[in-house]
Order: sequence, then C-alpha cells, then structure tokens
Amino acid sequence: MATTDDRRRSRDHLQVVDDRPLWARLTGRAVVLILVAAALVMTLAFPIREYLAQRAAISAAEERAVMLENRVGNLQDQVDRWRDPDFVEQQARERLHYVMPGETGLVLLSPEDVAEARKPEIPVAVEPQVAWFDTLWASVQEADQR
Repeated sequence: MATTDDRRRSRDHLQVVDDRPLWARLTGRAVVLILVAAALVMTLAFPIREYLAQRAAISAAEERAVMLENRVGNLQDQVDRWRDPDFVEQQARERLHYVMPGETGLVLLSPEDVAEARKPEIPVAVEPQVAWFDTLWASVQEADQR
C-alpha cells in the first residue's frame, strides 16, 4: 500500500495547468524586464550595425593597402631595372630595333607581315555605282507602273 510520502513525491512531479493566456500570467516585474530588454536591444542595434560596417570597411581598406604596397614594390623593381644602362640598351635593341654604330640591323618578316606591308597605306575609296536616291527613285517609278 502506498504511503503518504509516496503520494507526496508523486504529486511533486505533477504540473499545474493554468488556462490563462501567457500575457495574463506575467507579473508586473516580468513586463518591465521585457520592456527594458527590448529598449536595450533597440538602443544597441544601430551602433552595433555601424560598428560591423566600419570593421568591414577597415578590412577592405587594409586589403587594398596591401595590394597597393605590392604594386609599389613591383613598380620600384621596374624603375630599378630601367636605371640599369644594360637593360635600357637591351630594350632599345628589342623594341626599337636600334643598333650600335658599325652593326648591321636585320628585320625578318613573316609572310603575313609581308602581305600587310604591301597593302597601300591610304585606302582608295571605291565610288558607288549608283547613288542610293537614284535606286529609291527607280523603285518608286517601278512600283508606279505596276
């Protein structure tokens, strides 16, 4: 037979069911706490959003700075190469086909280069056989005869 202690323990596990809606069960303190929490969230939302946007902008600016530093390094390397007289001479020979006094310069052309070189530099305009307005007028007269 169940003792009174066993009955008490079994009642401790039971839940009390309240048919009132949630808002009716809230105390005044709970409502004030919810309002304060909502006010804090609303107050901090804009500054946090701005903070995150600024962090993203700073990150993008740092990436751009690194990229520009690399570009400056590459350009400085180019400047250093162009300050070398041997490099300048090499570039003049390759790009501009310069030769030193006493040397003979040769330029080898491919068949495509030869064909391109033989084309006239000034294009010759080909006169149209019949002006467009003459063609139009002939078309109107032909349509009129039908």
